[in-house]
Amino acid sequence: MLEDIWSRFSIGREDHIIVQLQNGEVWELTNCRRFRRDDKSSLNYDYNGHKSSFPCLDGYIYDKSKWQSTVVTEWDLVCNREWFGRLIQPIFMFGVLLGAVIFGYLSDRAGRRLVLWSTSIGIFLFGVAAAFTYDYYSFMIARFLLAIAASGYLVVVFVYVTEFVGMKSRTWVSIHLHSFFAFGTMMVALTGYFVRTWWIYQIILSTVTVPFVLCCWMLPETPFWLLSEGKYEEAQKVINTMAKWNKTRSCKLSELSSLSCHGPAGNKPSEVEKHSLSDLFYDCNIGTRTLTVWLTWFTGCLGFYCFSLNSVNLGGNEYLNLFLMGLVEIPAYIFVCFGMDRVGRRSILIFSLISSAVASAVMMVIPKDYHVWFVVATMAGKFSIGAAIGLVYLYTAELYPTIVRSLAVGSGSMVGRLGSIMAPFCIYLSSVWIFTPQLVVGSLAFVSGLLTFTLPETLGKPLTTAWEETEKESNSGKLLPTTNNTELENTAVISPGDSGPNK
Repeated sequence: MLEDIWSRFSIGREDHIIVQLQNGEVWELTNCRRFRRDDKSSLNYDYNGHKSSFPCLDGYIYDKSKWQSTVVTEWDLVCNREWFGRLIQPIFMFGVLLGAVIFGYLSDRAGRRLVLWSTSIGIFLFGVAAAFTYDYYSFMIARFLLAIAASGYLVVVFVYVTEFVGMKSRTWVSIHLHSFFAFGTMMVALTGYFVRTWWIYQIILSTVTVPFVLCCWMLPETPFWLLSEGKYEEAQKVINTMAKWNKTRSCKLSELSSLSCHGPAGNKPSEVEKHSLSDLFYDCNIGTRTLTVWLTWFTGCLGFYCFSLNSVNLGGNEYLNLFLMGLVEIPAYIFVCFGMDRVGRRSILIFSLISSAVASAVMMVIPKDYHVWFVVATMAGKFSIGAAIGLVYLYTAELYPTIVRSLAVGSGSMVGRLGSIMAPFCIYLSSVWIFTPQLVVGSLAFVSGLLTFTLPETLGKPLTTAWEETEKESNSGKLLPTTNNTELENTAVISPGDSGPNK
Protein backbone atom coordinates (compact mmCIF):
# COMPACT_ATOMS: atom_id res chain seq x y z
CA MET A 1 0.00 0.00 0.00
CA LEU A 2 2.86 2.40 0.77
CA GLU A 3 4.30 1.68 -2.65
CA ASP A 4 0.98 2.67 -4.15
CA ILE A 5 0.98 5.96 -2.24
CA TRP A 6 4.50 6.99 -3.21
CA SER A 7 3.95 5.94 -6.80
CA ARG A 8 1.61 8.90 -7.16
CA PHE A 9 4.48 11.36 -7.28
CA SER A 10 4.57 13.11 -10.66
CA ILE A 11 7.47 12.30 -12.96
CA GLY A 12 7.32 15.80 -14.46
CA ARG A 13 8.12 14.79 -18.08
CA GLU A 14 5.99 16.31 -20.81
CA ASP A 15 4.63 13.91 -23.44
CA HIS A 16 5.42 14.62 -27.07
CA ILE A 17 5.15 13.07 -30.50
CA ILE A 18 7.87 12.65 -33.14
CA VAL A 19 7.27 13.61 -36.80
CA GLN A 20 9.62 13.67 -39.80
CA LEU A 21 8.99 16.08 -42.65
CA GLN A 22 9.61 15.37 -46.34
CA ASN A 23 12.83 17.38 -46.24
CA GLY A 24 14.15 15.04 -43.55
CA GLU A 25 13.73 17.39 -40.54
CA VAL A 26 12.72 15.68 -37.30
CA TRP A 27 10.41 17.57 -34.95
CA GLU A 28 9.17 16.97 -31.40
CA LEU A 29 5.66 18.36 -30.91
CA THR A 30 4.14 19.18 -27.51
CA ASN A 31 1.06 21.10 -26.42
CA CYS A 32 2.88 24.42 -26.16
CA ARG A 33 6.19 24.21 -28.06
CA ARG A 34 7.90 22.42 -30.91
CA PHE A 35 11.52 21.32 -31.09
CA ARG A 36 13.64 20.67 -34.19
CA ARG A 37 16.35 18.09 -33.78
CA ASP A 38 19.75 18.82 -35.31
CA ASP A 39 20.29 15.12 -35.92
CA LYS A 40 17.90 14.31 -38.79
CA SER A 41 18.62 10.60 -38.59
CA SER A 42 17.40 10.13 -35.02
CA LEU A 43 13.77 9.01 -34.76
CA ASN A 44 14.00 7.64 -31.22
CA TYR A 45 11.48 8.94 -28.69
CA ASP A 46 14.23 9.80 -26.22
CA TYR A 47 16.76 12.21 -27.71
CA ASN A 48 19.64 13.81 -25.81
CA GLY A 49 21.21 15.74 -28.65
CA HIS A 50 20.91 19.42 -29.44
CA LYS A 51 17.55 20.76 -30.61
CA SER A 52 16.07 24.20 -31.34
CA SER A 53 12.90 25.38 -29.56
CA PHE A 54 10.08 27.31 -31.23
CA PRO A 55 6.87 28.66 -29.65
CA CYS A 56 3.41 27.97 -31.09
CA LEU A 57 2.77 30.99 -33.29
CA ASP A 58 -0.09 29.57 -35.33
CA GLY A 59 -2.73 29.76 -32.61
CA TYR A 60 -4.25 26.98 -30.53
CA ILE A 61 -6.82 24.26 -31.17
CA TYR A 62 -9.02 23.45 -28.17
CA ASP A 63 -11.01 20.38 -27.28
CA LYS A 64 -14.65 21.56 -27.25
CA SER A 65 -16.22 18.25 -26.30
CA LYS A 66 -16.85 19.51 -22.74
CA TRP A 67 -17.00 23.31 -23.03
CA GLN A 68 -17.92 25.37 -26.06
CA SER A 69 -16.28 28.52 -24.71
CA THR A 70 -14.39 29.38 -21.51
CA VAL A 71 -12.23 32.25 -20.35
CA VAL A 72 -9.23 30.06 -21.10
CA THR A 73 -10.19 29.64 -24.76
CA GLU A 74 -11.42 33.24 -24.98
CA TRP A 75 -8.03 34.76 -24.14
CA ASP A 76 -5.67 31.80 -24.74
CA LEU A 77 -4.74 31.31 -21.09
CA VAL A 78 -2.51 28.35 -21.88
CA CYS A 79 1.20 27.58 -22.13
CA ASN A 80 3.21 30.71 -21.19
CA ARG A 81 -0.07 32.45 -20.27
CA GLU A 82 -1.35 29.58 -18.14
CA TRP A 83 -0.48 31.35 -14.91
CA PHE A 84 -3.01 34.07 -15.84
CA GLY A 85 -5.69 31.40 -15.65
CA ARG A 86 -4.35 30.05 -12.38
CA LEU A 87 -4.65 33.53 -10.84
CA ILE A 88 -8.40 33.79 -11.48
CA GLN A 89 -9.54 31.80 -8.44
CA PRO A 90 -6.96 33.12 -5.90
CA ILE A 91 -7.67 36.75 -6.85
CA PHE A 92 -11.40 36.10 -6.58
CA MET A 93 -10.84 34.70 -3.08
CA PHE A 94 -8.73 37.72 -2.20
CA GLY A 95 -11.72 39.87 -3.11
CA VAL A 96 -13.85 37.69 -0.86
CA LEU A 97 -11.38 38.35 1.94
CA LEU A 98 -11.57 42.12 1.49
CA GLY A 99 -15.35 42.01 1.27
CA ALA A 100 -15.61 40.20 4.58
CA VAL A 101 -13.50 42.87 6.29
CA ILE A 102 -15.01 45.91 4.60
CA PHE A 103 -18.67 45.01 4.89
CA GLY A 104 -18.32 43.38 8.30
CA TYR A 105 -17.05 46.76 9.48
CA LEU A 106 -19.65 48.78 7.56
CA SER A 107 -22.56 46.69 8.82
CA ASP A 108 -21.58 47.56 12.40
CA ARG A 109 -21.53 51.24 11.43
CA ALA A 110 -24.29 51.72 8.85
CA GLY A 111 -26.54 48.80 9.71
CA ARG A 112 -27.21 45.31 8.42
CA ARG A 113 -30.10 46.22 6.12
CA LEU A 114 -28.24 48.85 4.08
CA VAL A 115 -25.27 46.53 3.52
CA LEU A 116 -27.52 43.65 2.43
CA TRP A 117 -29.22 45.81 -0.15
CA SER A 118 -26.04 47.39 -1.52
CA THR A 119 -24.14 44.09 -1.76
CA SER A 120 -27.02 42.30 -3.49
CA ILE A 121 -27.14 45.08 -6.09
CA GLY A 122 -23.36 44.79 -6.48
CA ILE A 123 -23.58 41.02 -7.05
CA PHE A 124 -26.01 41.56 -9.92
CA LEU A 125 -24.20 44.48 -11.56
CA PHE A 126 -20.66 43.11 -11.32
CA GLY A 127 -21.79 39.59 -12.24
CA VAL A 128 -23.41 40.79 -15.45
CA ALA A 129 -20.48 43.14 -16.14
CA ALA A 130 -18.06 40.19 -15.99
CA ALA A 131 -20.00 38.50 -18.79
CA PHE A 132 -19.54 41.49 -21.12
CA THR A 133 -15.86 42.19 -20.50
CA TYR A 134 -13.69 42.61 -23.59
CA ASP A 135 -10.33 41.40 -22.24
CA TYR A 136 -8.74 39.42 -19.42
CA TYR A 137 -7.94 42.42 -17.23
CA SER A 138 -11.44 43.92 -17.27
CA PHE A 139 -12.79 40.43 -16.55
CA MET A 140 -10.54 40.14 -13.50
CA ILE A 141 -11.57 43.58 -12.22
CA ALA A 142 -15.28 42.75 -12.58
CA ARG A 143 -14.79 39.39 -10.87
CA PHE A 144 -12.77 41.00 -8.07
CA LEU A 145 -15.56 43.52 -7.36
CA LEU A 146 -18.11 40.71 -7.59
CA ALA A 147 -16.17 38.77 -4.96
CA ILE A 148 -16.11 41.77 -2.61
CA ALA A 149 -19.87 42.27 -2.91
CA ALA A 150 -20.71 38.56 -2.61
CA SER A 151 -18.54 38.12 0.46
CA GLY A 152 -20.05 41.16 2.17
CA TYR A 153 -23.52 39.82 1.51
CA LEU A 154 -22.67 36.35 2.83
CA VAL A 155 -21.15 37.66 6.06
CA VAL A 156 -23.89 40.14 6.88
CA VAL A 157 -26.83 37.87 6.02
CA PHE A 158 -25.75 35.41 8.72
CA VAL A 159 -25.44 38.18 11.29
CA TYR A 160 -28.82 39.56 10.19
CA VAL A 161 -30.57 36.22 10.61
CA THR A 162 -28.82 35.50 13.92
CA GLU A 163 -29.93 38.82 15.41
CA PHE A 164 -33.49 38.54 14.13
CA VAL A 165 -34.21 35.03 15.35
CA GLY A 166 -34.43 34.04 18.99
CA MET A 167 -32.89 31.07 20.76
CA LYS A 168 -35.81 28.80 19.90
CA SER A 169 -35.15 28.76 16.16
CA ARG A 170 -31.74 30.39 15.75
CA THR A 171 -29.92 27.13 14.99
CA TRP A 172 -32.27 25.83 12.31
CA VAL A 173 -32.71 29.12 10.51
CA SER A 174 -28.99 29.93 10.45
CA ILE A 175 -27.96 26.48 9.24
CA HIS A 176 -30.71 26.43 6.60
CA LEU A 177 -28.94 29.39 4.99
CA HIS A 178 -26.02 27.05 4.37
CA SER A 179 -28.42 24.54 2.84
CA PHE A 180 -29.30 27.10 0.19
CA PHE A 181 -25.57 27.57 -0.41
CA ALA A 182 -25.39 23.82 -1.09
CA PHE A 183 -28.39 24.04 -3.41
CA GLY A 184 -26.55 26.85 -5.17
CA THR A 185 -23.54 24.57 -5.70
CA MET A 186 -25.79 21.96 -7.26
CA MET A 187 -27.44 24.56 -9.48
CA VAL A 188 -24.00 25.74 -10.60
CA ALA A 189 -23.20 22.15 -11.62
CA LEU A 190 -26.49 21.78 -13.47
CA THR A 191 -26.14 25.16 -15.19
CA GLY A 192 -22.61 24.27 -16.26
CA TYR A 193 -23.83 20.96 -17.66
CA PHE A 194 -26.48 22.56 -19.86
CA VAL A 195 -24.74 25.86 -20.67
CA ARG A 196 -21.28 25.38 -22.17
CA THR A 197 -20.60 29.03 -23.07
CA TRP A 198 -18.99 30.92 -20.20
CA TRP A 199 -20.58 34.38 -20.64
CA ILE A 200 -24.13 32.98 -20.92
CA TYR A 201 -23.40 30.87 -17.86
CA GLN A 202 -22.21 34.01 -16.01
CA ILE A 203 -25.36 35.98 -16.87
CA ILE A 204 -27.70 33.19 -15.76
CA LEU A 205 -26.01 32.86 -12.37
CA SER A 206 -25.96 36.64 -11.84
CA THR A 207 -29.69 37.16 -12.41
CA VAL A 208 -30.71 35.05 -9.40
CA THR A 209 -30.19 38.10 -7.15
CA VAL A 210 -32.83 40.19 -8.95
CA PRO A 211 -35.80 39.12 -6.75
CA PHE A 212 -33.90 39.99 -3.58
CA VAL A 213 -32.78 43.36 -4.97
CA LEU A 214 -36.41 44.25 -5.67
CA CYS A 215 -37.68 43.12 -2.25
CA CYS A 216 -34.81 43.96 0.12
CA TRP A 217 -36.24 47.41 0.90
CA MET A 218 -39.05 45.67 2.79
CA LEU A 219 -36.67 44.21 5.38
CA PRO A 220 -36.37 46.07 8.72
CA GLU A 221 -33.15 46.73 10.58
CA THR A 222 -32.30 44.29 13.39
CA PRO A 223 -33.33 45.43 16.89
CA PHE A 224 -29.94 44.41 18.30
CA TRP A 225 -28.10 46.81 16.00
CA LEU A 226 -30.63 49.58 16.67
CA LEU A 227 -30.13 49.12 20.39
CA SER A 228 -26.33 49.19 20.05
CA GLU A 229 -26.69 52.54 18.24
CA GLY A 230 -29.07 53.94 20.82
CA LYS A 231 -32.05 54.06 18.42
CA TYR A 232 -34.58 52.80 20.95
CA GLU A 233 -37.72 54.16 19.29
CA GLU A 234 -36.94 52.41 16.01
CA ALA A 235 -36.01 49.24 17.86
CA GLN A 236 -39.30 49.35 19.74
CA LYS A 237 -41.26 49.55 16.47
CA VAL A 238 -39.43 46.53 15.05
CA ILE A 239 -39.99 44.54 18.24
CA ASN A 240 -43.70 45.39 18.22
CA THR A 241 -43.96 44.18 14.62
CA MET A 242 -42.13 40.96 15.48
CA ALA A 243 -44.40 40.36 18.45
CA LYS A 244 -47.45 40.88 16.22
CA TRP A 245 -46.23 38.37 13.66
CA ASN A 246 -45.41 35.84 16.39
CA LYS A 247 -48.69 36.49 18.22
CA THR A 248 -46.89 37.09 21.47
CA ARG A 249 -46.47 39.88 24.02
CA SER A 250 -44.13 42.69 23.08
CA CYS A 251 -41.58 43.95 25.60
CA LYS A 252 -41.03 47.59 26.49
CA LEU A 253 -37.44 48.66 26.13
CA SER A 254 -37.91 51.35 28.74
CA GLU A 255 -38.60 48.62 31.31
CA LEU A 256 -35.39 46.69 30.65
CA SER A 257 -33.01 47.41 33.49
CA SER A 258 -29.80 47.24 31.47
CA LEU A 259 -30.95 50.15 29.32
CA SER A 260 -31.35 52.51 32.24
CA CYS A 261 -27.71 53.46 32.11
CA HIS A 262 -28.35 55.03 28.71
CA GLY A 263 -31.23 57.12 29.86
CA PRO A 264 -34.95 56.84 29.05
CA ALA A 265 -36.00 54.87 26.00
CA GLY A 266 -36.10 57.04 22.94
CA ASN A 267 -33.14 59.17 23.98
CA LYS A 268 -29.99 58.34 22.08
CA PRO A 269 -26.79 58.48 24.12
CA SER A 270 -24.60 61.46 23.57
CA GLU A 271 -21.85 59.30 22.07
CA VAL A 272 -21.92 55.76 20.74
CA GLU A 273 -18.67 53.91 21.27
CA LYS A 274 -17.02 52.63 18.10
CA HIS A 275 -14.98 49.45 17.91
CA SER A 276 -12.14 48.11 15.81
CA LEU A 277 -10.42 44.80 15.13
CA SER A 278 -8.28 45.22 18.25
CA ASP A 279 -11.43 44.83 20.36
CA LEU A 280 -11.49 41.14 19.39
CA PHE A 281 -8.45 40.90 21.69
CA TYR A 282 -10.28 42.60 24.57
CA ASP A 283 -8.29 40.58 27.11
CA CYS A 284 -6.13 37.45 27.16
CA ASN A 285 -9.09 35.05 27.23
CA ILE A 286 -10.92 36.79 24.40
CA GLY A 287 -7.71 37.04 22.39
CA THR A 288 -7.09 33.29 22.72
CA ARG A 289 -10.68 32.65 21.73
CA THR A 290 -10.31 34.86 18.65
CA LEU A 291 -7.15 33.07 17.48
CA THR A 292 -8.81 29.67 17.92
CA VAL A 293 -11.91 30.80 16.03
CA TRP A 294 -9.76 32.24 13.24
CA LEU A 295 -7.85 28.95 12.87
CA THR A 296 -11.16 27.08 12.67
CA TRP A 297 -12.36 29.46 9.96
CA PHE A 298 -9.11 29.04 8.03
CA THR A 299 -9.25 25.26 8.24
CA GLY A 300 -12.93 25.09 7.35
CA CYS A 301 -12.65 27.28 4.24
CA LEU A 302 -9.41 25.64 3.10
CA GLY A 303 -10.93 22.17 3.42
CA PHE A 304 -14.27 23.21 1.95
CA TYR A 305 -12.74 24.58 -1.25
CA CYS A 306 -10.04 21.91 -1.48
CA PHE A 307 -12.68 19.19 -1.53
CA SER A 308 -14.86 21.16 -3.96
CA LEU A 309 -12.11 22.21 -6.37
CA ASN A 310 -10.52 18.76 -6.29
CA SER A 311 -13.80 17.19 -7.43
CA VAL A 312 -12.67 17.60 -11.07
CA ASN A 313 -9.69 15.34 -10.30
CA LEU A 314 -11.80 12.47 -8.99
CA GLY A 315 -12.38 11.05 -12.46
CA GLY A 316 -15.69 10.53 -14.20
CA ASN A 317 -18.06 13.38 -14.95
CA GLU A 318 -16.91 16.72 -13.48
CA TYR A 319 -20.45 18.09 -13.26
CA LEU A 320 -21.69 15.01 -11.42
CA ASN A 321 -18.78 15.21 -8.98
CA LEU A 322 -19.49 18.87 -8.23
CA PHE A 323 -23.20 18.11 -7.88
CA LEU A 324 -22.40 15.37 -5.36
CA MET A 325 -20.08 17.71 -3.44
CA GLY A 326 -23.04 20.08 -3.03
CA LEU A 327 -25.55 17.33 -2.35
CA VAL A 328 -23.54 15.84 0.51
CA GLU A 329 -23.71 19.18 2.34
CA ILE A 330 -27.49 18.88 2.83
CA PRO A 331 -27.32 15.90 5.26
CA ALA A 332 -24.29 17.55 6.86
CA TYR A 333 -26.37 20.61 7.77
CA ILE A 334 -29.26 18.48 8.98
CA PHE A 335 -26.78 16.63 11.19
CA VAL A 336 -25.51 19.97 12.51
CA CYS A 337 -29.03 21.20 13.25
CA PHE A 338 -29.95 18.16 15.31
CA GLY A 339 -26.55 17.84 16.94
CA MET A 340 -26.05 21.46 18.00
CA ASP A 341 -29.36 21.64 19.87
CA ARG A 342 -28.80 18.32 21.62
CA VAL A 343 -25.07 17.88 22.10
CA GLY A 344 -23.90 21.49 21.81
CA ARG A 345 -22.08 23.71 19.35
CA ARG A 346 -18.58 22.98 20.58
CA SER A 347 -18.94 19.19 20.65
CA ILE A 348 -20.31 18.99 17.10
CA LEU A 349 -17.60 21.33 15.83
CA ILE A 350 -14.90 19.16 17.43
CA PHE A 351 -16.45 16.00 16.00
CA SER A 352 -16.69 17.52 12.52
CA LEU A 353 -13.08 18.73 12.46
CA ILE A 354 -11.64 15.45 13.75
CA SER A 355 -13.83 13.48 11.31
CA SER A 356 -12.56 15.52 8.35
CA ALA A 357 -9.00 14.81 9.51
CA VAL A 358 -9.75 11.08 9.63
CA ALA A 359 -11.40 11.18 6.18
CA SER A 360 -8.35 12.94 4.75
CA ALA A 361 -6.06 10.29 6.22
CA VAL A 362 -8.23 7.48 4.80
CA MET A 363 -8.09 9.06 1.33
CA MET A 364 -4.29 8.90 1.45
CA VAL A 365 -4.19 5.13 1.96
CA ILE A 366 -6.87 4.05 -0.52
CA PRO A 367 -5.25 2.30 -3.52
CA LYS A 368 -5.66 4.21 -6.77
CA ASP A 369 -7.64 1.39 -8.38
CA TYR A 370 -10.43 1.75 -5.79
CA HIS A 371 -12.03 4.77 -7.48
CA VAL A 372 -15.48 4.37 -5.92
CA TRP A 373 -14.09 4.17 -2.39
CA PHE A 374 -11.97 7.25 -3.02
CA VAL A 375 -15.07 9.20 -4.07
CA VAL A 376 -16.92 7.94 -0.98
CA ALA A 377 -14.06 9.06 1.30
CA THR A 378 -13.99 12.44 -0.44
CA MET A 379 -17.72 12.88 0.14
CA ALA A 380 -17.24 11.92 3.79
CA GLY A 381 -14.55 14.57 4.10
CA LYS A 382 -16.77 17.17 2.42
CA PHE A 383 -19.63 16.12 4.74
CA SER A 384 -17.48 16.72 7.83
CA ILE A 385 -15.84 19.96 6.73
CA GLY A 386 -19.18 21.22 5.42
CA ALA A 387 -20.71 20.63 8.85
CA ALA A 388 -17.84 22.51 10.47
CA ILE A 389 -18.03 25.55 8.19
CA GLY A 390 -21.82 25.56 8.47
CA LEU A 391 -21.60 25.64 12.25
CA VAL A 392 -18.78 28.16 12.64
CA TYR A 393 -20.85 31.10 11.34
CA LEU A 394 -23.49 30.72 14.04
CA TYR A 395 -21.00 29.72 16.72
CA THR A 396 -18.85 32.79 16.06
CA ALA A 397 -21.87 35.08 16.19
CA GLU A 398 -22.84 33.61 19.57
CA LEU A 399 -19.35 33.92 21.04
CA TYR A 400 -19.18 37.73 20.73
CA PRO A 401 -21.37 40.64 21.89
CA THR A 402 -23.55 42.73 19.60
CA ILE A 403 -21.15 45.67 19.42
CA VAL A 404 -18.54 43.58 17.56
CA ARG A 405 -20.59 40.63 16.28
CA SER A 406 -20.41 41.57 12.59
CA LEU A 407 -16.75 42.45 13.04
CA ALA A 408 -16.10 39.03 14.59
CA VAL A 409 -17.90 37.14 11.84
CA GLY A 410 -16.34 39.39 9.20
CA SER A 411 -12.81 38.92 10.54
CA GLY A 412 -13.36 35.18 10.84
CA SER A 413 -14.57 35.09 7.28
CA MET A 414 -11.55 37.18 6.27
CA VAL A 415 -9.15 34.64 7.80
CA GLY A 416 -11.23 31.87 6.26
CA ARG A 417 -10.79 33.47 2.86
CA LEU A 418 -7.05 33.21 3.34
CA GLY A 419 -7.73 29.49 3.39
CA SER A 420 -9.87 29.89 0.28
CA ILE A 421 -6.99 31.67 -1.44
CA MET A 422 -4.62 28.88 -0.47
CA ALA A 423 -7.01 26.14 -1.65
CA PRO A 424 -6.26 26.49 -5.40
CA PHE A 425 -2.53 26.37 -4.70
CA CYS A 426 -3.01 23.20 -2.65
CA ILE A 427 -4.79 21.68 -5.64
CA TYR A 428 -1.95 22.77 -7.93
CA LEU A 429 0.54 21.06 -5.58
CA SER A 430 -1.24 17.77 -6.20
CA SER A 431 0.76 17.66 -9.44
CA VAL A 432 3.82 17.11 -7.23
CA TRP A 433 2.10 14.68 -4.89
CA ILE A 434 -1.54 13.83 -5.37
CA PHE A 435 -2.29 13.77 -1.64
CA THR A 436 -0.92 17.22 -0.77
CA PRO A 437 -4.43 18.74 -0.25
CA GLN A 438 -5.48 15.88 2.05
CA LEU A 439 -2.27 16.12 4.09
CA VAL A 440 -2.60 19.87 4.65
CA VAL A 441 -6.35 19.83 5.37
CA GLY A 442 -6.17 16.77 7.62
CA SER A 443 -3.33 18.16 9.75
CA LEU A 444 -5.00 21.55 10.25
CA ALA A 445 -8.39 19.97 10.97
CA PHE A 446 -6.90 17.77 13.68
CA VAL A 447 -5.12 20.70 15.39
CA SER A 448 -8.24 22.91 15.13
CA GLY A 449 -10.38 20.17 16.64
CA LEU A 450 -8.11 19.92 19.66
CA LEU A 451 -8.00 23.70 20.20
CA THR A 452 -11.80 23.94 20.00
CA PHE A 453 -11.93 22.22 23.41
CA THR A 454 -10.86 25.60 24.89
CA LEU A 455 -13.95 27.45 23.59
CA PRO A 456 -17.08 27.90 25.75
CA GLU A 457 -20.39 26.27 24.96
CA THR A 458 -23.20 28.63 23.82
CA LEU A 459 -26.11 26.18 23.64
CA GLY A 460 -29.25 27.70 25.14
CA LYS A 461 -27.54 30.98 26.02
CA PRO A 462 -28.92 34.40 24.94
CA LEU A 463 -26.78 36.67 22.79
CA THR A 464 -24.58 39.06 24.74
CA THR A 465 -24.72 42.78 24.03
CA ALA A 466 -21.67 44.11 25.88
CA TRP A 467 -18.13 43.03 26.75
CA GLU A 468 -18.99 42.81 30.45
CA GLU A 469 -21.31 39.87 29.81
CA THR A 470 -18.75 38.12 27.61
CA GLU A 471 -16.07 38.70 30.24
CA LYS A 472 -18.26 37.07 32.88
CA GLU A 473 -18.75 34.14 30.54
CA SER A 474 -15.00 33.76 30.08
CA ASN A 475 -14.27 33.92 33.79
CA SER A 476 -17.10 31.67 35.01
CA GLY A 477 -17.35 29.26 32.06
CA LYS A 478 -21.04 30.04 31.58
CA LEU A 479 -23.04 33.01 30.42
CA LEU A 480 -24.85 35.12 32.98
CA PRO A 481 -27.83 36.44 31.01
CA THR A 482 -29.02 39.97 31.53
CA THR A 483 -32.62 41.07 31.62
CA ASN A 484 -32.70 42.73 28.24
CA ASN A 485 -31.02 39.81 26.46
CA THR A 486 -33.49 37.24 27.71
CA GLU A 487 -36.57 39.40 27.25
CA LEU A 488 -35.56 40.63 23.83
CA GLU A 489 -34.71 37.17 22.53
CA ASN A 490 -37.98 35.76 23.86
CA THR A 491 -39.75 38.38 21.79
CA ALA A 492 -37.49 37.73 18.79
CA VAL A 493 -38.28 34.04 18.57
CA ILE A 494 -39.60 33.04 15.15
CA SER A 495 -40.67 29.44 15.35
CA PRO A 496 -41.17 27.33 12.21
CA GLY A 497 -44.62 26.54 13.48
CA ASP A 498 -45.60 30.16 14.09
CA SER A 499 -47.97 31.74 11.65
CA GLY A 500 -48.11 35.30 10.49
CA PRO A 501 -50.82 37.81 11.28
CA ASN A 502 -54.32 37.31 9.99
CA LYS A 503 -54.91 38.75 6.54
